[in-house]
Amino acid sequence: MTKTITPPKNCPSCNSVLKWVKDQLFCMNDSCPTKNSKLVEHFAKSLRIKGLGPKTVDKLLLDNINKIYEIDYNYIEASLKSKKLAKKLINEIEKSKKSDLQTLLPAFSIPLFGRTASERLCGEVSEINEINADSCKKAGLGPKVTNNMLNWLKNFNQYQTLPFSWKTNKQVQRTAYVEIKGVVCISGKLKSYPTKAIAKKYLEANGYVVKSNFTKDVNILVNESGIETAKTKKAHDNNITVINNITTLIGG
Repeated sequence: MTKTITPPKNCPSCNSVLKWVKDQLFCMNDSCPTKNSKLVEHFAKSLRIKGLGPKTVDKLLLDNINKIYEIDYNYIEASLKSKKLAKKLINEIEKSKKSDLQTLLPAFSIPLFGRTASERLCGEVSEINEINADSCKKAGLGPKVTNNMLNWLKNFNQYQTLPFSWKTNKQVQRTAYVEIKGVVCISGKLKSYPTKAIAKKYLEANGYVVKSNFTKDVNILVNESGIETAKTKKAHDNNITVINNITTLIGG
């Protein structure tokens, strides 16, 4: 007997109407409390603020990134009912203020903008005011990633009061521009390299971006096993190139 699953129409947190995007449901309400608490959790995790996990974010009622740096010791102690935890968290928040630009940018959950994109971009700029369409192009960022970054910058004024220098690490080396040749996703086991991690290293060194998931910007799928996986079928259905040996991309 087949059971029919009816997808929800409204967000269980804020009751806003959900929107279908690429076969997934999303809450588009920027004021959704659960959505915003997840943004805070991601930010805290990215900046490695120990002790600021999901439960603590909930107890401290943190529904905005700015609030992390507005709360004080007394509020934390009262909310967590612990002087020890309050002292540790205050110290962790203080340490996070030293975060450089390449660490900060991926923490703001900018769509498609992760650590690799941040490292590339921060290899071209020294501070946030230097980020523009030209610097994104020099960093080899694609049009979608660039557009997402520029849209985020339009609302940057809401974060300007945060206690960061918004500058790159002086030790970041300015590397020669490497044109992005494609976005690769690896499906199944490999034959050309011992592990996916090693394959990723070589692919990135040769101008490819490697994604662990089959995201919408992937245009090359690697399947060396020969097994028709769900990813392979999806690639064929969407006319995405399927490669059966990584060495055809980067040489043996």
